[in-house]
Amino acid sequence: MSLQATVARPDSRTVRHGSVRIASSVQALALGDEPLTVGRDPDCQLVLEDPEVSAVHLELSADAAGIRVRDVGSLNGTFVGEVRVSDAVIVSSQKIRAGSSWLEVTLGEPRTVELPRQTAFGPLVGGSPGMRGLFDRLARAAKTDLTVLILGETGTGKELVARALHENSPRQHAPFVVVDCASIPRSLGEATLLGHERGAFTGADRARASPFVEANGGTVFLDELGELPLEIQPNLLRVLAERRVKPVGASRYQEVNVRVVAATRQNLLSQVNAGTFRSDLYFRLAQVRVEVPPLRDRREDVPLILQRVFEELGDAGALDRVPLESLERLMHHDFPGNVRELKNAATVAHALAGDDAVDVAQYVQEALTELGGPSVMPLNSAHVGFMSYHEAKRLALDDFERDYFRKLVALVPDNISEMSRVSGLSRLHVRKHLQRHGIEVARLGQRKD
Repeated sequence: MSLQATVARPDSRTVRHGSVRIASSVQALALGDEPLTVGRDPDCQLVLEDPEVSAVHLELSADAAGIRVRDVGSLNGTFVGEVRVSDAVIVSSQKIRAGSSWLEVTLGEPRTVELPRQTAFGPLVGGSPGMRGLFDRLARAAKTDLTVLILGETGTGKELVARALHENSPRQHAPFVVVDCASIPRSLGEATLLGHERGAFTGADRARASPFVEANGGTVFLDELGELPLEIQPNLLRVLAERRVKPVGASRYQEVNVRVVAATRQNLLSQVNAGTFRSDLYFRLAQVRVEVPPLRDRREDVPLILQRVFEELGDAGALDRVPLESLERLMHHDFPGNVRELKNAATVAHALAGDDAVDVAQYVQEALTELGGPSVMPLNSAHVGFMSYHEAKRLALDDFERDYFRKLVALVPDNISEMSRVSGLSRLHVRKHLQRHGIEVARLGQRKD
């Protein structure tokens, strides 16, 4: 029996929509699947003229269980009644406080909505409700010139989303140019974004075109947008607003006709509130905002992804050689490296299997233990005692993390970027784990590439 038969593809889901209004107002805004931003910034969909409210304070959206309330890094917090929340779902009509302002959220009756039928977009596949909704939104956005902000964890495929948007757009035959915002030197930020003339500054021994000029007629993809230094952000904002660039050292502007797509794994709204990312730039780049869900939240897509990987390897029938036990192990794996981790494991398993069974789960486990750790971290019997299951699990996880990151540091000392690549975690998470377990690394705060 083909493993594809195990993939469930629901045709509908139940959603509870609702509405929100400022307590002192009679006008209400509808709440749907797309997040509604609330804050002091005039670009928010619901503006609160309250000095105690952050520029972008919270987001509200419809969820299958109720209305999702998500604080996005506000300074004074978001409260449901007397309880401060960071990310919660309310299941009945409630009053929400932001600063000194009160919002009244009213829930509607549950209703069934049809899910889009599309289960692929470019190289991306998925039959889960979240991915089908994402593909429908991407297909509609691809036909426009609206800027798109792609959110998601490391390894979810944000660059694939950007390329698929380009390849399904009217600009598909023009260039697709990638700008890695994390690698832009602060001292050369303007020259990197706008280009420069020969001799414009020390070391400029030749002219360099702006990526916006190189991509003229096509798409510019701003990868790792959250890493863009604050002092460079006005240059990008000006390009987006004026659709022209003036290279450093030049006397004339060059008109550009590009579509801009950006991606980040960071919470940009928290950065807006912290003053490290401009709110006007955020809203200009997020005309359409999409979020790629982590693989752990859509494990039902694992067989579809495996099928696509094997097709790309020229062996479409390999999925039938994945043992059921291996597939079940994959369906219980958390995939910290997301789709990238699964694809890597599938590629290795296929290459080494020959005509035998393709045990993909075996190589996912190896990805977790390639630094020399055990495949299953044993519990310290002194830890377990009469502890609760959750406490024993927490201690065991602490032991595993400490051992893992010590071995990671031994393998690639002083190189956070390489640690990130090997572990499948973002540089930020690598740093946090190292600091949490007191593991010292020279130049920890720097990125050595």
